[in-house]
Amino acid sequence: METIYQSIEMLSKEKGIDVQIVLDAVKDAMLIAARKHFRTEEDYVADVDDKSGALRLYAVKKAVEQVTDPAKEITLAQALKIKPDAEIGCEVRIEKPTEALGRISAQTAKQVIFQKVREAERETVYAEYSGRVGELVNCTVKRIEGPDLILDMGKTEARLPKKEQSKLESFTIGDRVRCVIRLVDKSSKGPGVVVSRAAPELVMRLFEQEVPEIYDSTVVIKGCAREAGERTKIAVHSRDRDVDSVGACVGMKGMRVQSIIRELRGEKIDIIEFSDDPVTFATHALSPAKISRVSIVDASEKHMEVIVDDSQLSLAIGKKGQNVRLAAKLLGWKIDIKSEEEKRQEVESQMAALTVPGAPVSVLIDYGLGDQLAEKLLEAGVSTVEKLGSMTPEQLEEIPGIEPELVEKIQLAVNHYYSQFESGEAGGAPASEAAAEVQEQAPEIEGAAESAEETAAALEEPPEADEISAPEETKDVETAETQANPQPEGTESDTIKVSQQGDDSGSLEPEAGGGQES
Repeated sequence: METIYQSIEMLSKEKGIDVQIVLDAVKDAMLIAARKHFRTEEDYVADVDDKSGALRLYAVKKAVEQVTDPAKEITLAQALKIKPDAEIGCEVRIEKPTEALGRISAQTAKQVIFQKVREAERETVYAEYSGRVGELVNCTVKRIEGPDLILDMGKTEARLPKKEQSKLESFTIGDRVRCVIRLVDKSSKGPGVVVSRAAPELVMRLFEQEVPEIYDSTVVIKGCAREAGERTKIAVHSRDRDVDSVGACVGMKGMRVQSIIRELRGEKIDIIEFSDDPVTFATHALSPAKISRVSIVDASEKHMEVIVDDSQLSLAIGKKGQNVRLAAKLLGWKIDIKSEEEKRQEVESQMAALTVPGAPVSVLIDYGLGDQLAEKLLEAGVSTVEKLGSMTPEQLEEIPGIEPELVEKIQLAVNHYYSQFESGEAGGAPASEAAAEVQEQAPEIEGAAESAEETAAALEEPPEADEISAPEETKDVETAETQANPQPEGTESDTIKVSQQGDDSGSLEPEAGGGQES
């Protein structure tokens, strides 16, 4: 036990822990071991000898006149033998042999010491690394535990879980790895520091190292979206209008970005120019696809719609939706991508939905349908007369509250509603029949009109001088005309009109003042 204090100092330096913390842990371990070994209810205390540096174990008892609890009390006479200046009520320390603790007690003390040291070590690690989350650190692969890697950071160990590793990478023991600190957990059993190779912060830290303009804040990284091992989109913005943000990150002949791609084992990187306008930013973020137009659907919900040409749709969406997914993550907006053809069909369907064909069910109230029955039909989703008329009696009976007698009432109301259109068609039948009769009589009327015109022409034109005689029928007509209404010589005869008397024959009627047919 004489050299234990020296061992505590060596352990403290090795673990980077305060000596007093380790010393308190050893004292606690000795007290636990003493209680297990002596099996008494005495109060124990462990202390360090200032001269020799050895650890001492004492049983503490109180000096009293009459002892009632031997485990915790001692008479004044006994106390004076141990402590000459003892008096009633003072505490007396009785030294206990530490060599008698035994092997099992020593093992118990060892476990307690290790536990206390581990707790102290976690506290130290947490205090040092909790403020360094997101920082780039250099590590060495120390060992492999299943899918996880244990890395040596110098002062402590770090864990690289499988989900924080890139799909393109594999490491062996001894490899040097650059990672970012993901989180620091002091409650875990293993290493409290968790590092990552899949976090977007790794790309941002690598750009800060490779691009001097980012390091001196001339170019600012506005956001980064990453799917480790496949693709990364990073948005940059220049504070100096004379400095091209994208060109500074790419470097001459792509040297700067190529070094980062090599560090990430060939992962693709898209460098995008940041814009305060979400429409312009979305157009840049969806590159290499060419965007036709962008419209904001809901600014409060951060929802936008992007229209692309049919040939650019697959490029804008990307492999398994990767391009639009990274763009949406970079913008922080919900993006809907549609082709020109899809948008046209959507607009057409919306225009068609504006005009709902059919008359409402409420019009059937005027044809015998009750108000309550109409409400039941509306509750069941039957809103138009056309939809109601297309339903079978069985479908109507499935509606709650519709009984067979109500089905008949519904059918009568529908039939009365449609009968008004049928009656209109029936009322127009005589007119159509009359029109048909007129069409049938048209040839006969035309024939009668032609004969009347020939007769009138014959009356108006005087016979030629070389004509010997006129037909007898013509003479009779002329004689009757002359006798009925004699006219002065040289005047023209009245015009003869054709009128329909309601039968198939046509008659010749003179105008007012003319003669009648003989």
